[in-house]
Amino acid sequence: MGKATGFLELDRKDRSYLPPEERVQNFREFTVPLGEKDLRAQASRCMDCGVPYCHNGCPVNNQIPDWNDLVYTADWQAALSNLHSTNNFPEFTGRICPAPCEASCTLNIDDNPVTIKSIECAIVDRGWENGWIVPHINPNKTGKSIGVVGAGPAGMAAAQQLARAGHDVHIYEKNAKAGGLLRYGIPDFKMEKHGIDRRVEQMQAEGVSFHYDAHIGVNVSVEDLQTKHDALILSGGSEVPRDLPVEGRDLDGVHYAMDFLPQQNRRVGQEPLGDGEQILAEGKHVIVIGGGDTGSDCIGTSFRQGALSVTQLEIMPMPPEKENKGLTWPDWPLKMRTSSSQEEGAIRDFSVMTTGVKGEDGKVTAISCTKVDDTMQPVAGSEFELKADLVLLAMGFIHPVHDGLVEQLQLQKDPRGNVAADTATYESSQAGVFACGDMRRGQSLVVWAIREGRQCAREVDLFLMGETVLPR
Repeated sequence: MGKATGFLELDRKDRSYLPPEERVQNFREFTVPLGEKDLRAQASRCMDCGVPYCHNGCPVNNQIPDWNDLVYTADWQAALSNLHSTNNFPEFTGRICPAPCEASCTLNIDDNPVTIKSIECAIVDRGWENGWIVPHINPNKTGKSIGVVGAGPAGMAAAQQLARAGHDVHIYEKNAKAGGLLRYGIPDFKMEKHGIDRRVEQMQAEGVSFHYDAHIGVNVSVEDLQTKHDALILSGGSEVPRDLPVEGRDLDGVHYAMDFLPQQNRRVGQEPLGDGEQILAEGKHVIVIGGGDTGSDCIGTSFRQGALSVTQLEIMPMPPEKENKGLTWPDWPLKMRTSSSQEEGAIRDFSVMTTGVKGEDGKVTAISCTKVDDTMQPVAGSEFELKADLVLLAMGFIHPVHDGLVEQLQLQKDPRGNVAADTATYESSQAGVFACGDMRRGQSLVVWAIREGRQCAREVDLFLMGETVLPR
């Protein structure tokens, strides 16, 4: 696996970024990839560690040591085949996955994990550049039809697996294009959308039919879908956002992050924005409430739109700069992380609770805040105000939308409001209706969505055919 002494001879070297002052001028990707010599050298650092904990860290169970060795020996095509055996869309995860595999790497005990994410991205990018990624068309058709509701990463992964098994697969997407949050949530500077388009073309060639502007339970009836198909997969997102129930919440200028981010993605993609209010950060003091990835995406987008300042508030306390390896490794550690967007000039504050929103003439002008202790209780005398022209709520999502599809199918829900289905069968409370991705597990990572889509596809194939060769 790689070079036996590679990790002793070579330090970790990862991709770099364009300077902040340059990259904020546009919405293009700004990662500077490693050259082939450096990539092969970094792959050689993958040690013969005995137990590859990176396998446990990766939700799709990528065979990381295997394709690291193939990259080290310059067998790129074999590396691509190995990578695709576990992950339908490594160009997505190679760009936006937080890389729990690297946190689990044995070399992370010394804070020098293998650059797994960069190598993964390089493998698939090279595959596209060299024309190695082609449709896999099954000439043997089963005669079974499957409807997939939601063209995000979970639905796309399930659909591709089932089409390759010989089924007639139809994806129904309420938006104008496929991708889900990959297209309408993740900013283009993190992942440009031509990557989604070429996967859609590949899937169409494999026999998957995409039906856009098809909002099931709204402009397409659930009954029609059940009549047309032998099985249904529900793979919509967890789209109900967590709100901020404080005085002044209804002032103009206070918006959910997912009202703000999709607008910019549509601008870049030259799609119509619709009839609603345009939300722009240009010339404004922006407050982002919520310290996660969605909040970070709001920061980067705001700077590119021309915000005067961006402040990000997090109710949780500031995490430690470095984790205690003895307590956390190989699990994902809680520690201070700074995203590329935060590096572009955001002010960050922790242990802050927003207690109210102030305004004039119906428009937000400031927010009222207080510091909180470790039990989330306000600290007396710590109240303060921040100037605000635009407030973006990025505090997470609580469950999928129930109106329409979920209610009309009368599906049971788990205590958190997600569609109830286990990971043994992925089948919901209604026979022949399956659920996967954020619809089933709640808001999560793209890599978990791909995993669930693949596993759900296997269970649907087994349900329809009585046997399956699709991987678990």
